[in-house]
Amino acid sequence: MLYNPKLIKENCGFGLIANLEGQASHKVVRNAILGLSRMQHRGAILSDGKTGDGCGLLMQMPHHFFQSLTQEKNIPLAKNFAVGMIFFPQDQTLIEEFQKIIQEELIEETLSIVTWRDVPVDVSVLGKIAASTLPVIKQVFINTPAGWRVKDMERRLFMARRKIEKRITHNDFYICSLSNQVIVYKGLCMPKDLPKFYLDLADLRMQSSICLFHQRFSTNTSPEWKLAQPFRYLAHNGEINTISANRAWAKARAYKYNTPLIPDLQTAIPFVNETGSDSSSLDNMFELFINGGMDVFRAMRLLIPPCLAKQS
Repeated sequence: MLYNPKLIKENCGFGLIANLEGQASHKVVRNAILGLSRMQHRGAILSDGKTGDGCGLLMQMPHHFFQSLTQEKNIPLAKNFAVGMIFFPQDQTLIEEFQKIIQEELIEETLSIVTWRDVPVDVSVLGKIAASTLPVIKQVFINTPAGWRVKDMERRLFMARRKIEKRITHNDFYICSLSNQVIVYKGLCMPKDLPKFYLDLADLRMQSSICLFHQRFSTNTSPEWKLAQPFRYLAHNGEINTISANRAWAKARAYKYNTPLIPDLQTAIPFVNETGSDSSSLDNMFELFINGGMDVFRAMRLLIPPCLAKQS
């Protein structure tokens, strides 16, 4: 027999670890990293022997970690703050230009940038191929005006990000996450090397009560830093065979999407990318539904409806 379904292992791998009491700890992060390291076989390895298809972590915002960093430098961080994890091109002129655009759009949303931070990384753990396309990785810290609710800030961050992405179309620019609830650490390194590359992940103050991890197996797109998962809301381990039709329907129905929670939602069109991976498009649609006020269960049931049983 040439085909044995029990031996098929070409899908991405992903996992989720959570503390059921909602208690944040570094143990949850450490266990997620351990789980990720055990899924190295779910992704391919490039010819240099060290560049993978991409892996990463999506975790609850580690408030204690970021508050400690800003306190050490006497930087005032509001109780309701957000952090953006951003990939920039290596060109310093472009970095400054893009930072200015980001600041302009955040100010437009009455949000203020507190500081920028160069994310500490160890490039020596990367393969030559990954290092050749390594972006400049920065974090932006953002304060909200007093009185804003958490979800209010999250929705305005969503709008700010969409407007930023419409103004900056450079292939090496990518916003991994821009949120006051979660943050993403991802890249083109081997799973076992992720905590060695991102030094933050080894810090005991890096704590979370929930952590989603993903090892990518690149099938329909070439490995890129920005295509590593998790994305901003989810991680996905298959292929969406109807992706072209789904993207077309999302584009055709864009004018119908409206919510009183985001009065200017139509200015964020298009809502779904047509050049990234199928998983990234699914993530785009999911975040649109969530920020529009839909609950998680309804959003997922709309995006991934149950199979219809054949009528006898």
